[in-house]
Amino acid sequence: MFSAWPTSKQYSAKCGGAAKTIVVDLSAILKKHFGYDEFRPLQREIIRDALAGRDVFVLMPTGGGKSLCFQLPALMRDGLTIVVSPLISLMKDQVDALQTSGIPATYLNSTLDRDEAKARWRGLHRGEYRMLYVAPERLMLDTFLERALNWNIAQIAIDEAHCISEWGHDFRPEYRELKKLRKHLPDVPTMALTATATERVRSDEQLLEFIRSRPNESGIVYCASRKRTESVARNLNEDGVSAKPYHAGLTAAERTKNQESFLRDDVRVVTATIAFGMGINKPNVRFVVHYDLPKNLESYYQETGRAGRDGLPSECVLLFSASDVAKQLHFIDEKSESEARIARAQLRQMVHYAETRECRRAALLQYFGEQYSKPSCEGCDNCLNPRETFDGTIPAQKFLSCVHRVQAKSGFAFGLNHIVDVLRGADTEAMRQRGHNELSTYGIGRDLKREAWQAIGRELLRLGFVECAPGKFATLALTRSGQDALRQRTLITLTKQVEIVTRDQKARAGAIACDEVLFERLRGLRRKLADERNVPAYVIFSDVSLREMARNYPTNTSEFRRIAGVGEQKLKDFAAPFLSEIKNYLATNPRRTFSENADSPFPQRRPRLNDSQSETLRRFQKGESVDEIARARGFVRSTIYSHLLAAIECGKIVPQSRDRFFTPAQQTEIAAAFRQVSNGGLVDVRALLGNKYDIGLLRVFRAFAAREAIAI
Repeated sequence: MFSAWPTSKQYSAKCGGAAKTIVVDLSAILKKHFGYDEFRPLQREIIRDALAGRDVFVLMPTGGGKSLCFQLPALMRDGLTIVVSPLISLMKDQVDALQTSGIPATYLNSTLDRDEAKARWRGLHRGEYRMLYVAPERLMLDTFLERALNWNIAQIAIDEAHCISEWGHDFRPEYRELKKLRKHLPDVPTMALTATATERVRSDEQLLEFIRSRPNESGIVYCASRKRTESVARNLNEDGVSAKPYHAGLTAAERTKNQESFLRDDVRVVTATIAFGMGINKPNVRFVVHYDLPKNLESYYQETGRAGRDGLPSECVLLFSASDVAKQLHFIDEKSESEARIARAQLRQMVHYAETRECRRAALLQYFGEQYSKPSCEGCDNCLNPRETFDGTIPAQKFLSCVHRVQAKSGFAFGLNHIVDVLRGADTEAMRQRGHNELSTYGIGRDLKREAWQAIGRELLRLGFVECAPGKFATLALTRSGQDALRQRTLITLTKQVEIVTRDQKARAGAIACDEVLFERLRGLRRKLADERNVPAYVIFSDVSLREMARNYPTNTSEFRRIAGVGEQKLKDFAAPFLSEIKNYLATNPRRTFSENADSPFPQRRPRLNDSQSETLRRFQKGESVDEIARARGFVRSTIYSHLLAAIECGKIVPQSRDRFFTPAQQTEIAAAFRQVSNGGLVDVRALLGNKYDIGLLRVFRAFAAREAIAI
């Protein structure tokens, strides 16, 4: 039935157990079977790894094209790809879409009657299918596995893989049972895919990636609770990393045993609460990870000090999200008021440290009453890869004005969340009762998301423009600096926490201009064809395909083949009705033309400098050095470099000005280093140069080189 399909000898990266190098035109296969001319970002790399027999984890945004990552390899292998899916309701749609593209796929679930299920089982035993969709509960039944072992299974794809993690919003215990597949099918490559990663799931993934990239090193993972230490240790062990928990809930004998195992390097990682490490003297701890936000900077400083006691380079990683703060506050509220007041102040300091864009070493020393004189520590993330900043004067003015007007209206202060509600124009009973919906600042911040305003508020608190009351309710009030900034319209630079764009702009991005009347006619035809086949409309063609048809007016099969989403099977099944519809339309309607960039709602303009960047440029053009500008403006050097970088990129500083930054000898030396680093990674270039150049300076050099390349 499917004898025309390619065999493993033609396409597989492994034949007869021996690795061979085989040239495969993936783009041709993509076009033939799926109708697309180009891969989306990372799809090609993922598919290559899958075909090479590697296990792959795929994290892509919704709509990023995850399914293609296992569907295309399934076509190129001589065997069956089993797709584990938790959603029975979606299996039929996915299989219908594959079959419409001419791909032999099926599913087994409880919606099938006895005869349908038997027919599909027979087809599986005869090797008629390339893909099988099945729920994890059914797959892991002993009777199912016994029968499946008789099939030629070439790949396992685990869709919605976030269900594996107990921190995922759809945790499915059955997914954890999938680890048994390793025992039954040890040589079958596995691909896990998800578009969903909560903050905690991302931490789970980040931690594993970090530790696996240091295969011979020991480390400590600090967690906030006993339960967390146990679960993180269990997950690491399941993923092949030897780990033991350490917390006060273990017996003394268990704690001693686990600590000794760590000291003897019998296990690589200890997952621990703060109960661990007070008396430990393991010199070769190469990393310390804080899986949860520490309660205060004192604890953080002490715990990070467990790394690198032998004097060799070590790493400290803090996994942080704003949601961690709410958890800490929940525990703080259970304390007495005097204890809680201190704990809240300490937590604010910890959050400030996590979110700061300044040198982390300088921030820590300042907390403990010391000053760090150097402009860069050359070791923390903020110094090696400075955070991007923006002119935040207008949003800062809005926030500060709102704090002032809310307090003036009510006679007392309110917390961060209420200020954000006023700015975003929340329509609530509490807002109306207090009259805050009548304020001039009500609704003036609708263009930004709630999370963006919260980040702005926290940074203004960190910068000293607002202060937080010490009590339980943490109300905000303007400081003297905040009042002055509001009156004098002081320039305020903020850190880019999130992309600050309006929702309307975001929704319009990527629109395809086309003949809307024809598009609607094609949609009607698609609906008719879909109803005839009892499948969803998108299974026939996506809106992208229809819009391209309504933009390019294909009138023959050669032109129709070039439309995105038109593969060989869909060309055969659907070219005739769609070409007929287009020809009928053109008989009474003229063709329209669309400019090449009409699909972009944003015209291509040369970037413009904001006010803060322009002020830095003005001073630079007057002859001031980077250090002089930084001191005069109260910024760190990395921020000044980012301003100058923007000026170079928009042509305000020409490549001939590079002598202001580099001597001829330095230019030669840096250029040689860039040539030696294949991917142009600045950290690698900097290391090659003996770490004697600031990262910001290397960015400037790279920008000059790019401008010269454009000019050529």
